[in-house]
Amino acid sequence: MTPIYGLNSTLSLLHAGQIRIQPFSMVITHFRNPLIDWIQTDSMLSKPDGEYLLKLARKTIEDFTRGEKITPPVGYPVSFNIKRGVFCTLTKKGKLRGCIGVPYPVFPLIKAIQSAAVSACEDPRFPKLNEKELADVKVEISVLTEPEKIVVKDASEYPKVIKPNENGLILKYGSASGLFLPQVWEDLPDPVEFLDNLCMKAGLSPGVWRDKKAELSRFRVQVFKE
Repeated sequence: MTPIYGLNSTLSLLHAGQIRIQPFSMVITHFRNPLIDWIQTDSMLSKPDGEYLLKLARKTIEDFTRGEKITPPVGYPVSFNIKRGVFCTLTKKGKLRGCIGVPYPVFPLIKAIQSAAVSACEDPRFPKLNEKELADVKVEISVLTEPEKIVVKDASEYPKVIKPNENGLILKYGSASGLFLPQVWEDLPDPVEFLDNLCMKAGLSPGVWRDKKAELSRFRVQVFKE
């Protein structure tokens, strides 16, 4: 599965294992949310786990920008072989510099981290990250729970059942799809506004989430920042 843009793109699911990228114009330029942990305690990573993964993402980024070979680490915890969805977000002086990831658990966590880190360096919305920028770049990783479809009797219930600051959302409508990480709630705190912007991110009109053909899935993230 090809990594996708995390905060301001449209992704179209073509078939299992393939994603087409279509950029969208809205850019989220800052994040102020504290650490967001998911509820399932058996899925949570420890602080040392997060520190390890951050260091791995940082080293991967440094190696990539220096033209060095990206190699898998050795001696890491066996739990990192569990498949997880991951996003890597890069900020430079408080502004978005790249955000790409894979929302579904198709890769082992250790591989997903390195893949997302490299892809974030090449986010096509920005110039390719270079070595001179490393000192000014901060790395953030979001480890996702597996997205689950939200089942409601009527679409009008969506704003009531989604949880601000906790749920990330994936909208699917026909061949179009869009994703917001939970961090986006900081900029779009109203559930209806959040859903309308998610539609626009998918290249659709605001309010399409009310259509019976629209599908919404939610997930939580555990975020680790430098």
